[in-house]
Amino acid sequence: MAKQKGNKTSPGNIAKNKRAHFEYAISEKTEAGLELQGWEVKSMRVGKVNMTDAYCIVQNDELLLLGCHITPLNTASTHVHCEPERPRRLLLNRREIDKLKGLVERQSFTIVAISLYWKGPWAKVEIGLGKGKQSHDKREDGKQRDWEREKSRVMKDSLR
Repeated sequence: MAKQKGNKTSPGNIAKNKRAHFEYAISEKTEAGLELQGWEVKSMRVGKVNMTDAYCIVQNDELLLLGCHITPLNTASTHVHCEPERPRRLLLNRREIDKLKGLVERQSFTIVAISLYWKGPWAKVEIGLGKGKQSHDKREDGKQRDWEREKSRVMKDSLR
């Protein structure tokens, strides 16, 4: 019997920014690659990532991820200086960066990091264009979620 190769990367999400959908109305989503150091990849495989305040800015025609905290492992090398909050460059085409830059400058959008996940051996980040929600918008979203939950309960009970 032939030996099968095992999947060396863990499937699925690494981290999610749960506050992104609460604080912003996300209109468009994009997938981007990350430029990482070796210790960051090792920490991400263990799941030591916090994205609660992660957002992106365009600086010097590059898209940078800020506010993403990757905690270094205790077994990190002594000669490597680990910066958990360093700005990480996102890998996008020039056309995509220019489009995002234009929307941020002209229409006051914010580029928010939504989730961090593995796609094959590469770490990808899902970013979204968002506009900030007002407090009454947040209450309306809560009411809508409650109504959807109640509606599903009623439909489930009526089918029995």
